[in-house]
Amino acid sequence: MQSNNITILAADDDPEDLELIEDAILNEEPGAKLEKVTNGNEVIKYLNSRPDNDLPCLIILDYNMPELSGSQLLSMICKYPRYNGIPKVILSTSSAPFHINECMRNGATEYFVKPDNMKALYSIARKMLAFCRTN
Repeated sequence: MQSNNITILAADDDPEDLELIEDAILNEEPGAKLEKVTNGNEVIKYLNSRPDNDLPCLIILDYNMPELSGSQLLSMICKYPRYNGIPKVILSTSSAPFHINECMRNGATEYFVKPDNMKALYSIARKMLAFCRTN
């Protein structure tokens, strides 16, 4: 997939975390486009507004968000066959096994714990972008 075709939807209620995610992804793939929203309802609204041929190649969700948690969103999104081909990853500060298992059961492709340095975030960004390239 060419980088100008890489559109990623990222949801996190912390604007600084969204900026860090965007910086890491653009560092690895400068032509990528990151659509950023701050809660689960905005994720649903964004996805519903896109035609089938213009869906993101990846959805990144924070676990702890107001209105709908990342796990609740996964459960909702995975009910629609339209979104089955889109990898969905959680990027969260929580490393609790309960949260990880809950998200994986609800349809997460991968669960990443937010790192405390940019080098580690770049590594996670490379792994996330690999989902777009194989999609």
